[in-house]
Amino acid sequence: MNPPPDPSNTSISTSSKTASKRKLSEQQHKSPASKASRQTPSSLTNGPTAHESTPPKRLKTSHSSANIPRPGNMSKTMGLVTRPGFVDLTRGPSNFQPHAGAKKLVIKNQRKEDRKDMDGYYDTVWKKIDNALSAVFEGEVPPMLDRLSRQVEELCRNHREEQIFGHLRERCKAHLEKEVLPNVEREGAGTNVHALRAVLRYWKVWTAQSTLIRSIFSYLDRSYLLVTKDAIKLEDLSISQFRNAIFSKGKGADGRSLGGRVVLGMADLVEYDRNNQETLFDATLLRDSVAMMHIFGIYGKSFEPLFLKLSGEYFKKFVDDRSNSEIKDHIMACDQLLGREALRCDTYNFDSTTKRMLLDMAHEVLVKECTGILLSEKGISKLIDTNATGSLRALYGLLTLSKIQEKLKTPWESHIKIVGASIVGDTSKGDEMVVRLLELKRALDLIIRDSFDKDEAFTYTLREAFSNFINDRKTTQAWGNGNSKVGEMIAKYIDMLLRGGLKAVPRSLAFDAKDRDAAEKQGQASTGDEDAELDRQLEQGLELFRFIEGKDVFEAFYKKDLARRLLMARSASQDAERNMLAKLKAECGFSFTHNLEQMFKDQELARDEMIAYKQSLSNTSKTTLDLQVSVLSSAAWPTYPDVEVKLPPEVSKHIEKYDMHYKHKHSGRRLSWKHALAHAVVRATFNKGAKELVVSGFQAILLVLFNDIGDGGNLSYTDIKAATGLIDAELQRTLQSLACAKFRVLTKHPKGREVNPTDTFTINLGFTDPKYRIKINQIQLKETKEENKETHERVLQDRQYETQAAIVRIMKSRKTMTHASLVAEVIEQTRKRGTVELSEIKANIEKLIEKEYIEREGSSYVYLA
Repeated sequence: MNPPPDPSNTSISTSSKTASKRKLSEQQHKSPASKASRQTPSSLTNGPTAHESTPPKRLKTSHSSANIPRPGNMSKTMGLVTRPGFVDLTRGPSNFQPHAGAKKLVIKNQRKEDRKDMDGYYDTVWKKIDNALSAVFEGEVPPMLDRLSRQVEELCRNHREEQIFGHLRERCKAHLEKEVLPNVEREGAGTNVHALRAVLRYWKVWTAQSTLIRSIFSYLDRSYLLVTKDAIKLEDLSISQFRNAIFSKGKGADGRSLGGRVVLGMADLVEYDRNNQETLFDATLLRDSVAMMHIFGIYGKSFEPLFLKLSGEYFKKFVDDRSNSEIKDHIMACDQLLGREALRCDTYNFDSTTKRMLLDMAHEVLVKECTGILLSEKGISKLIDTNATGSLRALYGLLTLSKIQEKLKTPWESHIKIVGASIVGDTSKGDEMVVRLLELKRALDLIIRDSFDKDEAFTYTLREAFSNFINDRKTTQAWGNGNSKVGEMIAKYIDMLLRGGLKAVPRSLAFDAKDRDAAEKQGQASTGDEDAELDRQLEQGLELFRFIEGKDVFEAFYKKDLARRLLMARSASQDAERNMLAKLKAECGFSFTHNLEQMFKDQELARDEMIAYKQSLSNTSKTTLDLQVSVLSSAAWPTYPDVEVKLPPEVSKHIEKYDMHYKHKHSGRRLSWKHALAHAVVRATFNKGAKELVVSGFQAILLVLFNDIGDGGNLSYTDIKAATGLIDAELQRTLQSLACAKFRVLTKHPKGREVNPTDTFTINLGFTDPKYRIKINQIQLKETKEENKETHERVLQDRQYETQAAIVRIMKSRKTMTHASLVAEVIEQTRKRGTVELSEIKANIEKLIEKEYIEREGSSYVYLA
């Protein structure tokens, strides 16, 4: 069989007549003018070419004698005319014949082989290709790949595509089944991982071999296989044949499927990784095996179901092994396990559906089926008490991914109620109640911020829990007053802040740098401002105040403490006082702060009144006494008991002058003097110098008595009582503050902590202190248990009056109401002032019936006009 003609061996031949040559030769002997008339551009002297199809047009030539070359000007050595644009006619005859037109081109094959025996030629070419395939299977690169590729292309052009494809498919199949498969089975003997490693190694070899094969049969792949409906591409063919050979026909020595051992090998690698068996685990092998499974298209059918099944068993065993562990250890173990499982899926290119199903299964087994452990009230309480924010964050993350984070609110709320009720009901630490509640709330807020991703649901649950235990009557029964003890303690806490400023803020409640940055980002004032810092601390106290349903207890004690601060000038900042008043007004309304605002106005009016009084005394003689009087309206200020006391003569004289001045200016008004609220600055002289003593009014009256005795003289308890007229309780507290406290300006005989009627007192002339002005503790201004009880009783009494007033208002507007409707309406209207029990509402209804404000008709009440 003759090979096909090679296009590179063909040539183009032209025929010309000898007559034309002769004619052109004769023209060389004509005159120069005749030669010039026949000259043509040099581009036309090469004769006709293969692409010319029409005769060239006749060209006009110049007849100017100036352009005719002369024989004398021609080069004798070169034999040509050197002027540009003219044809050299001295080179010999040309094939160009302008009058004859284009010549016919004849293309002839220079090779004479017989091409009719195509079958023989196919056998010859296939033998070369088969040898090249054998070389490829041996791991060699066959020579002349380009020539083989062109020969395959030639056969395809001669309609031998199907025959070539069939031979190639059978040749590769035979190689895989008879040569590769036995080697894989032999090398894969042993563990499943050995089988997996052998299959992967031969797969990589086969991948490289199939790449060379596709380069030889590239034309077949691009032409025939691309357009044939039932044909398969060479790349897909190589994958399919290797997969069928290994996973369908491969068997191990024990008769097990080789493909099944490959999948088990991958599962074994995952198990090694889970058990931290680093010596057995091969990360590269697992990653390449997963990629191989994806290429074979059997990942979802073979590996994924087995992997998920074994993973489910592993998760259950994981839970069983930790059934007795603490909640903190269980949470962290589950969180770390889920992190490792997700990381493994991403690192080794597991399918996204595999990862999703794996994590869903893990959350089902580790979280949803273990809610009894994860959500136990005891365990959650322990995490909150120990401030285990990391464990709580991990727990919240686990529950959120399982979409059951709402179940965490139940133990969260239960813990808050239990701890809060224990704080409120702890009578031994009543003074620390508000600080402990604020510490609790701050810790819980930080947990919500850092562990619960600022989930508003937990913030709402926290508020509900605080409101529940603060307003629970059973919690406050331990105090025995029937009122909210929290309201009283909040008022005292705010009083401490307003008296002491930042120095009174407990260290545990001070803002750290992180909290301050957060406060500034929320638009609050700069943390460098002391007033702003104090304002933040007051705001924390108001957060507890907002949980109280009955504000009347807070109002009573706050009003009482505010009066003391104003009268004794004990406020750390007037701006803070007014700012707090503005907060209360915004929170509770104008009626709540009306009396409090009136107290500030009375202070301002009293200052103006004193200026007017001192101006009226400007013409009189100067005295050693500087009197300051604060006139207060009895309706706005708390009620104070009248304590009888004998004032020094000079003090009495000035008080009478002021009383006359005030009555003369304000006719019809009467002043009631509250000497128990007075304070004074007394100048005393001791052996080591003079001092100024800031004391109460009663203390000043006692100290002045010692001016009338000589050096070394003393006064007995009986003498002091007769001179001052104080009752025993007040006198004993006053003497104790001067003779038994920190600053002992008096000396008691005999020494001791208690003051008895048989004691005598002298001036302590040896008293010394580095400060010039000394403030002596005002014991008589401290609140006693009797005063505290009296305040609570007054609140209860006022609440009864408010309840009756509410019943009258409701009945007056409705005229007729049933018992249930009336009770519900009364509770709604009195809730802001204080919680009223149903029995108290019923008792007040009976009182109003007795007073004939309403009457009962059947099961309803009727208003009597």
